[in-house]
Amino acid sequence: MVQPLVSVIVVNYRGADDTITCLRALAEHDYPRLEVVCVDNASPGDDAARIRAAAPGARVIESDRNLGFAGGCNLGAKHAEGTVLAFLNNDARPGARWVEAAVATLRDDPAVGAVASKVLDWEGTGTDFVDGGLTWFGMGYKRHAGTPIADVPEGEHESAKDVLFATGSAMFVRASVFAELGGFDERFFMFYEDVDLGWRLNLRGWRVRYVPESLAYHRHHATMSEVDTPDSGRETFLLERNALCALYKNLSDETLAKALPAALALSVRRATARGELDPTQLDLERGAGPAETDPVPVPRSTLAGVLAVDQFVELLPSLAQAREEEQAARVRTDADLLPLLRNALEPAYPLPRYLAAHDILVSAFGIEQAFGKRRRVLVITGDAITERMAGPAIRAWNIAEVLSGEHEVRLVTVNPLADPPPAPFQVSAARRRDLSEPIAWADIVILQGHVLELAPALKKEYAHKIVVCDLYDPMHLELLEQGKDAPDDKRAADLAGVTKVLDAQLERGDFFLCASQRQRHFWLGHLAALGRLTPRLYDADPTTRSLLSVVPFGLSPKPPRRTGPGLRANLDGIAETDHVVLWAGGVYSWFDPLTLVRAIERLSTRRADVRLVFLGMRHPNPEVAEMDIGARTIRLADSLGLTGKHVFFNEQWVPYDERQNWLLDADCGVTTHFEHVETTFAFRTRVLDYLWSGLPIVTTDGDAFADLVRQERLGVVVPAEDTEALADALERCLYDTEFAQACRERIERVAQRYTWPVVLEPLVEFCRDPRPAADRLPGAADLAPAEPVRGRELVRRDLALVKEYLAEGGPVELARRAGGRVRKLAKRGLRRG
Repeated sequence: MVQPLVSVIVVNYRGADDTITCLRALAEHDYPRLEVVCVDNASPGDDAARIRAAAPGARVIESDRNLGFAGGCNLGAKHAEGTVLAFLNNDARPGARWVEAAVATLRDDPAVGAVASKVLDWEGTGTDFVDGGLTWFGMGYKRHAGTPIADVPEGEHESAKDVLFATGSAMFVRASVFAELGGFDERFFMFYEDVDLGWRLNLRGWRVRYVPESLAYHRHHATMSEVDTPDSGRETFLLERNALCALYKNLSDETLAKALPAALALSVRRATARGELDPTQLDLERGAGPAETDPVPVPRSTLAGVLAVDQFVELLPSLAQAREEEQAARVRTDADLLPLLRNALEPAYPLPRYLAAHDILVSAFGIEQAFGKRRRVLVITGDAITERMAGPAIRAWNIAEVLSGEHEVRLVTVNPLADPPPAPFQVSAARRRDLSEPIAWADIVILQGHVLELAPALKKEYAHKIVVCDLYDPMHLELLEQGKDAPDDKRAADLAGVTKVLDAQLERGDFFLCASQRQRHFWLGHLAALGRLTPRLYDADPTTRSLLSVVPFGLSPKPPRRTGPGLRANLDGIAETDHVVLWAGGVYSWFDPLTLVRAIERLSTRRADVRLVFLGMRHPNPEVAEMDIGARTIRLADSLGLTGKHVFFNEQWVPYDERQNWLLDADCGVTTHFEHVETTFAFRTRVLDYLWSGLPIVTTDGDAFADLVRQERLGVVVPAEDTEALADALERCLYDTEFAQACRERIERVAQRYTWPVVLEPLVEFCRDPRPAADRLPGAADLAPAEPVRGRELVRRDLALVKEYLAEGGPVELARRAGGRVRKLAKRGLRRG
């Protein structure tokens, strides 16, 4: 594959030593088609000559004056020939895949206009850039900057994501897009020119994508230390002025009308607070005395802020033209970009007088309403949230994690067992009486299982709240199998109770999630039976996808990475050369591990090194009763002499964050079940771990995953309770290396479709623009009801009915129908009375 030419642009000003180090690192970089352009910004002395001599592979462009970072980059872009422009600070160096990873993203997604590199400090231990934020008054900032990378949650820096801007110290832009936007705004000189460019890219519909594999290292502000000092006020001046410029250019008219006056006032307060200037020294209320005319000393930190406002005014005529161009070209609203601002109401400076003014101005000018708050999403599960999580908790956790990129999210469990691992969102446990507060807080409530019955407020005082019901687990079908050993009357009552719980969800919800197309057909039938598929809802969306969407269980977008010992180290009796079949989930009544154990016995007679491992026998949720099938499986393995030799039982579930170590030790993944209704509509969640870890799959026929395995040729599908077929399938996946490798290659492609960010797209889209279901809109009424029947038409209709009733059943039928009509009229009269 021919790779695009990438032009790396490095700007130098009085920093030849750093620049030479940077250029030499680029000369050794592993990307095959790299052009290096170095712009010397009229440095005094012999910087340009030294750079040419030390880095002969770089093209050195000499400017006749100091154009600043923005102008220097633009000058380099004019001389660049690549279709991709890379900007790298002269005090930075590229990581091994800095270019390759960025180019891959640009090639894979034509909607990505720029790539934001992950930037660490020079030693690689501190955070420089892993995400960007923007305050309502225009100041861009690097979230987590200065924090040890080990202290930053992995979800914040190890996963690709959309951002508002990339840091100019290490970024990539399509050359054609950079030219279309006119490059960096040279009025900024330096600081926030990268924020402004990213903002404009997003407004025009381009995405800026943070790619952690595109890694660079940066000596922060090394160039500034050569030309300035912290107490000069020059950097502060540029930051203050440029924030106002970016704000003025890029906000919509409506938002700017509120934000700009408040931002100007806040700039002044920030200046006086920063310089600890007494703001009351000229106030006559302090007392009238002899007139004082001596000059008042003003700290540079204060002067910088005041002069920044002054020079912003000076730039307004040219900024007005730029603003007109940006507003005419934009295709996205301020609200569309709000998630990328991360926390628009962030005050940014921890100065008491400044913070007080910030709160005053936000309130007085309605800033919160102008920018909008991040939407509040509450995810409630009934499952235990610990290091050892079962399917419902894993699903709720990942829903919360994906949505937290755009919204303020809380994950609440009503299970008494809650000891969550670290998370980039709030996690807590609540009893029934404690749910009122988070429900009142939320804009959207996403719930699972029996949760609605524990939160009756959602049916009463909070009936207006948007509710999303996750129906991926058809509990009543599971109960048909799970409750077989219960007394008949209790079994019937339990089933009726669970069905009532599900009916209540289907009647209350605004949006529903299911796990497969099979489930979608099943739940559509249930919704129709309950009367939810009304003409009004159908007319609003004949596809009903706005009501019920397929959201399968997902898997991590990051490939599994070993972090510790796996099953071969934890279980005695399994050698490195043994061929291991892994059962990756729990053992429940609707599964058929018995046939699997018998198949292993049969296979072991011709393959002595076959091993079967059950990942976890005891459910981590103490509220889930132990099922007899687990004990029966152990007894069968014991009776056949397989336990500890060919069949191994891991009693406690492996912690969720450690499961990859066991998966990576396996050679094949298996799931077997009986043929019944539960199987038809089930979604075997832990089978996704087989996809994640690239394990060929052996599965019983009958469920949605069997269809997937068959269609995509990911392993072998066998009939239910067929010991011989199952043994043969396991043998093929374990010992036919050519077949297994082909399965793994196909699994790698299919797995991409099941990553959490991909499968949750319908929910993400709904939460971006949540609305009540069409049949739940308050005040809704029919637009064209039938005209009431009156006069002769009424008489003719009644006579026709009398003839019909006499023909059907004679006088008895007529009397019965007439009595019913009288009772109906009487009830109507009572209601009116």
